[in-house]
Amino acid sequence: MFLWVILVASFLKSSYCDDMDGGKAPRFRMNDGKTIPTFGLGTFLGFDEKGQKEAEENEVENAVTWALDAGYRLIDTAAAYRNEEQVGQALMKTKVPREHIFVVTKLASNEKRDVVGALRKSLERLNQSYVDLYLIHNPVSFTPDESAFEVIDYLDTWKEMEEAKNLGLAKSIGVSNFNISQMERLMQNCKIRPSVLQVEVNLNLAQYELVRYCHRENVVVMAYSPFGSLFSHDASAPAPRTDDPVLVELAERYGKTVPQMVLNNLVSRGLVPIPKSVHKQRIEENIDIFDFRLTTMDLETLGKFNKDYRVVNPSFWQDHPYYPFEKVDNPKPDPFKGKKE
Repeated sequence: MFLWVILVASFLKSSYCDDMDGGKAPRFRMNDGKTIPTFGLGTFLGFDEKGQKEAEENEVENAVTWALDAGYRLIDTAAAYRNEEQVGQALMKTKVPREHIFVVTKLASNEKRDVVGALRKSLERLNQSYVDLYLIHNPVSFTPDESAFEVIDYLDTWKEMEEAKNLGLAKSIGVSNFNISQMERLMQNCKIRPSVLQVEVNLNLAQYELVRYCHRENVVVMAYSPFGSLFSHDASAPAPRTDDPVLVELAERYGKTVPQMVLNNLVSRGLVPIPKSVHKQRIEENIDIFDFRLTTMDLETLGKFNKDYRVVNPSFWQDHPYYPFEKVDNPKPDPFKGKKE
């Protein structure tokens, strides 16, 4: 654990840069020379009993507006989230200069036959001429009508991602939900290295090995689902919850809330958390974490919560040859209900 902390400190020292964008979060310099804010807003709304949640009118637009006003400069969306239009509306209305905003969107898993065309559609929905970062959302692929798996080598997809960057449609390119072996294969066969890997990281799923690999390769790790099971009502999900005495004591020591302390843990590890929220107060609270730094002992204490437990575990896709996660004996039913995005 101590060696891991030393490696994190080395990564942070070499990666922080002085770019000023008017926001609250500092920036990392990526391996392509561009910079990325170390904190962002996630916009995926998750699932309910009907499947994937649809954004209500202005719901995501308001969240993005509040975030930009609160000092966020990174906004994360995806074609699969079906909210790019609302993100675009907020980008059009904000007074924050476009060059200070880092916009991320992702290639849907049923659009890998035409990457550039898919990105152009996203740009039209966003009402933008470029995005700052374009990600392959998942190594798993589906037919255009989403009715079945399709086997498309992610190396072929990456070649088109490189074309999108060369065309200036995406300033930087990267991947999401790739495992170490997939990252290694991509690194060995690319002309342009991925700048970012976006994966789930939280107290329940620390991803130490994957994060160490990315830091060695100078790949920035964005952390989705950064709260893990912190707010879960599922009794089978591992600790901690917001009332965990260890977390409460740490938060009180720093004069912060438990969620703020949990987010700071990820930033202190050299990651870029992207917590999602559509509530103004929570959005403002989440980013108010850059006025303290957890100690090495605190990081070690929080690391003990790791159980390698995935909040996002699409085991219903595990028969695909590029499925990136651990396979299980009893895969979950598919919450997409035919919408294989």
